Amino acid sequence: MDTFFFIALPYISIVILLIGSIYRYNASSFTYSSLSTQFLEGKSLHFGSRPFHWGVIFLFFGHLTAFLFPSAVIAWTGQTARLLILEISALGFAISALYGLIILIIRRLTNKRIYMVTSKMDGVVYLILLTQVLSGMWVAFFDSWGSVWFAITLTPYLRSLFTLTPEITAIAALPLGVKIHIISAYTLILIIPFTRFAHFLVYPFRYLIRNTQRVIWNWDPKTIRKSQKMYNGFKAKNN
Repeated sequence: MDTFFFIALPYISIVILLIGSIYRYNASSFTYSSLSTQFLEGKSLHFGSRPFHWGVIFLFFGHLTAFLFPSAVIAWTGQTARLLILEISALGFAISALYGLIILIIRRLTNKRIYMVTSKMDGVVYLILLTQVLSGMWVAFFDSWGSVWFAITLTPYLRSLFTLTPEITAIAALPLGVKIHIISAYTLILIIPFTRFAHFLVYPFRYLIRNTQRVIWNWDPKTIRKSQKMYNGFKAKNN
């Protein structure tokens, strides 16, 4: 089982991510979107999406830093005060992500309009994300100082995957919570091409440098919004 989950599964996930993403983009690029439901309900989305995204973003870059610069992380955590700051900060972002995720799940289940446009894969994504966040918090509480043993144990393992010489001896000895956290991450990567989660792969960076767009109305927007004559697909005329 360790061989499958920590050697086969990561490679399967990457292959499906690459092939599936490219195929979906070429075959149905319009679906490469988060398919936002903000126009159906915005208040809960605002209070759920922001803490979830901020929490996930900081946690992602924290993991990435430990992967890219393990020696620096080990040196930083050499002092107790620094180690506590790092661990407490990571736990705080995890709580933020969990809080936002719970709000988003409740929004999906309790709002009728949102529920009508919720697919089965949306449910799968929420389940895996919930498992990922909860298992990470489980590790923080019961297998302390993750920032240290991540750099010592997980970083060499992940690098061995990239060099096609996977070494799982150390991973096989890790606690169950850590294994669940790793497996849920691989599973999330695997299903990305089949969900709306794929939208982050085509983030519109050009929007940051494009010129300001000017919108010109060809009718009076105030009048059209107040009109009571919008029926049969015809717009009200301004007199």
